[in-house]
Amino acid sequence: MPELQKAVEQGGGVRMLDLIDRLEEMEPGALWEDTKAGFDLGIRHHSAWERTALVTDQEWMARSARPPAWMAPGESKVFPDAELEEAKT
Repeated sequence: MPELQKAVEQGGGVRMLDLIDRLEEMEPGALWEDTKAGFDLGIRHHSAWERTALVTDQEWMARSARPPAWMAPGESKVFPDAELEEAKT
């Protein structure tokens, strides 16, 4: 979060890449903290977000990320691990 906040404060566009290669479980508290932080930056600095890429072969994660993508600021896309380089661009 500090790096995202720094990018917003410097006036640059935010481009984020999340690489999830192995995730067995997620604590509800951690999910809540991530949601709050993303909501805070996404709502208060909506115009700063350019794009977000989620890279994962975890099918349940890819499926769960697609429906809320329309709510995310900027462009949002899910990539399989094999397309990591494409996701970076």
